[in-house]
Amino acid sequence: MRTYVVTSGRSHASRNHFDVITLITLSDAASHLSRAQLNTEQHDILERLASSAQSVAELGVALRLPVSVLRILLADLMTSGHIATRQRITDTADPTRKLLEDVLAGLHKL
Repeated sequence: MRTYVVTSGRSHASRNHFDVITLITLSDAASHLSRAQLNTEQHDILERLASSAQSVAELGVALRLPVSVLRILLADLMTSGHIATRQRITDTADPTRKLLEDVLAGLHKL
């Protein structure tokens, strides 16, 4: 039930370019935009991003949200102009299994 409420019943993001290693930052205009229409989870995302850029995976772990739900929330925040994305952490087109295992091991240490 919570997932349905958080995403307003949507199961797909309006933008589908958020993979788990995409870096998310606050946009330059974020401090001037109203947050009145944002839900609690979106406020939490913006608070986490206030100190530094974070990957989708890091945000998901920190906020205890499934990536599928997080992608919908991030798409809404991008559409409203609150966030921006940065280039991937790696230079490779596709992450290797070892890289993903290393990231997972690092997230478990949080």
